[in-house]
Amino acid sequence: MSMHIVLASGSEIRQTLLRNAGVEFTVIPARIDEESIIESMIASKAPSRDIADNLAEMKATKVGSKNSGSLVIGCDQILSVDSKILVKAQDRDTARNQLISLRGRTHELHSAAVVCEGPKPVWRKVTKVNMAMRSFSDRELDEYLDRNWPSVSDAVGAYKLEEEGVRLFSAVQGDYFSVLGLPLLDLLSYLTLRGDI
Repeated sequence: MSMHIVLASGSEIRQTLLRNAGVEFTVIPARIDEESIIESMIASKAPSRDIADNLAEMKATKVGSKNSGSLVIGCDQILSVDSKILVKAQDRDTARNQLISLRGRTHELHSAAVVCEGPKPVWRKVTKVNMAMRSFSDRELDEYLDRNWPSVSDAVGAYKLEEEGVRLFSAVQGDYFSVLGLPLLDLLSYLTLRGDI
């Protein structure tokens, strides 16, 4: 018998990906103090991959502990450039500075998903995508932000690849769905093997 699926994320794009794949689920966003967790893990020199994995697991276990009969999906992403981790920009100036720091360079985007049965992790996947941003001009940057701020304020790196942000890139090496925030193909394979979809 298939289990009820819960997505522990308020992300619209993650919800859209699952809906478009025909997955039935409910949404219960996890409330954790991401900022302090990230700061603590950076201080202990944890790699970006492990930070994304830990955040995804914490979200899944938190929601799973209150939904014992459900299969809970927790997700997170970490963007790093030269071992420095970027977080969501709180204002336009921060977004502009982040995009300047990424311009003409390649950064890594780690996307993690953890599935819990109740509070117990039963599956996980972390993917890495290399994102090469082109050397756009200051004028292009300002015009991009004029058109897209504050819409990109909820996206790490101040871009959305599924929207106009794709114009900022020269190459993307890795899974497209992972860039959007969910290693979808691996997750669907797991849920299919279990018989939950």
